[in-house]
Order: sequence, then C-alpha cells, then structure tokens
Amino acid sequence: MAAAFVLNKASILERLGGDEEIYAVMVSMYLADIENNCAALAAAYAADDGKALQREAHTIKGLLATFSDEPGAAEAHRVEKAAQAGELAGLGDAVTELQGRLREVAAVLRAG
Repeated sequence: MAAAFVLNKASILERLGGDEEIYAVMVSMYLADIENNCAALAAAYAADDGKALQREAHTIKGLLATFSDEPGAAEAHRVEKAAQAGELAGLGDAVTELQGRLREVAAVLRAG
C-alpha cells in the first residue's frame, strides 16, 4: 500500500445520494472505533487465531471500502483470504500496514 490515501468525498457522497448527515455519521463512527479495530486486528494475529483474524480483516476491508480506499481494502482482503486458508505465518507486516492504513484514513477524515 505505497500510495497515500486521498479522500474523494464527492464520490462517497454520490454513493450516499448526497446525504451529508449520513456521511458525517459514517466518519464519526469510523473515528470512534478505529483504535478498537486496530487492537482487535493485532490481538487476533498475536493469538494466532485465524478465524478472528479473518473476521477482523473482513471488517477492515469494509471500513476502508466505505471511504473508497481501494488499495487498503485490497490489502485487507489479502489478509482475510490468507487467514481463511490458515496461512498466518508472515502476516505480521501486513497487519502492521493495515493498522497504519486505518490510522492514515482516520487522519485524512479528521482533516477533511
């Protein structure tokens, strides 16, 4: 995920029928839960719990897709599929990158 996240609020609002209130609620929920998402992802990986890691990666994939972060959602999907296959070895860097991406998106949403 080398490319920096760029918020395309207009595109997101278009999908939401132009509803600024729904957008504001989505941003607020994302920002309120971000550290819990990061902690749950790390805990699942640390516990070597493939099912939990798959579930957390799936949740993160949806969160990132909500804000049109295609590279982030694709990386979360990769982690989700690896966890589903029981291939947890070597996912530490990917987990750390996903946590970073979640926080990067949060910083952009706070600024924008």
